[in-house]
Amino acid sequence: MKKALLLFGIAGSLILGTWFCANVGEAHTKEKLKWNSSWKYATFSLTHENTAYLWHSSQEDKKNITVCVNAGHGCPKGTSRYTYSHPNKTGKVTGGSNAKGAVKSVSCSGGTTCRGGVSEATANLRVAKKIKKLLLDNGYDVLMIRSNNHSGLDNIARTVLANQYADCHIAIHYDSTTSNKGFFYIGVPAISSYRNMEPVKSHWKQHEKLGKQLLKGVKKSGVKIYSGGTMKIDLTQTSYSTVPSVDVEVGDRGSDLSSTTQLKIAQGLLKGVKMFFS
Repeated sequence: MKKALLLFGIAGSLILGTWFCANVGEAHTKEKLKWNSSWKYATFSLTHENTAYLWHSSQEDKKNITVCVNAGHGCPKGTSRYTYSHPNKTGKVTGGSNAKGAVKSVSCSGGTTCRGGVSEATANLRVAKKIKKLLLDNGYDVLMIRSNNHSGLDNIARTVLANQYADCHIAIHYDSTTSNKGFFYIGVPAISSYRNMEPVKSHWKQHEKLGKQLLKGVKKSGVKIYSGGTMKIDLTQTSYSTVPSVDVEVGDRGSDLSSTTQLKIAQGLLKGVKMFFS
C-alpha cells in the first residue's frame, strides 16, 4: 500500500518542507503535504495554491491503507478556470457539469445550494469530516483534501494528490436535483473510446468495484438509494485517476442535512471501504 513518508519532529516544526503536528486533544497526527509539479498529470492543474493534509491514525490496529476523502467544490478560483477534460485532450463522452464533447471543463465548479440555503461545499465538508473521524478511529490513514470552504485545489490537483498518496479516492457531493432522490455513485461510462483511454483503461474496473462496495455499505446503514444506485458520467476525476476512485452523490438539494443523517451516510461509507479492502 502507498504510504507517504512520516517525518518525526517537534509538533508544528517545519521539516524538509513538510509540517508534522499533533492536533490538540486528539491522538491522531497530520502532516501538510507539499505540491510537486513533477507528479504525473500535475501540469494539467491550474489551481494548486495550497495543499492537503495527510492524517495518520494512532490506532494500534493500523490498516496501512490511506483513504482520500475529497469534499467536493470549495475552490473559488477554480470556478473561472478551465482544464482539459481528459489527459489526452479529447472531448467528454457524456454530458455532466458541461456538455458532451467539451475538450475543457471548469476546473472546480461552485456546486449547488442545499436545503436551508447551505452551500453544497459546506454540506460536503460536514460529511467528509465525519467519515475522516470514523476512518482514523478504525485504523485508516486519511488524505483530507479540503478542511475548510476555501481550498486552492482544483479537481485535477485533488486527483493528482490522491494518486500520489492514497490507496483510494472518494469524492463527496450532493446532486443538483430537488427530489431527495437518495445516494448513488458516478460510474464509468460504458463507451469504448473512454474505457480504452489511459489511465481509465488500466483502472476503470477498480473504480467500479469501489463504487459498488460503497453502495453496499450505505445500503447496510439504511441510507436511501436512488434507482439502481449508479449513474454513468464522464468526470475529470475519473479521467485522471490512477487509484480506485469514485464520486458519490450522497443526496441532493432536497435531502436532510442533519448530523444524524450525515453520520449514517459516513458510517455506510466506512462499511464500504472495509468491504473494498477486505
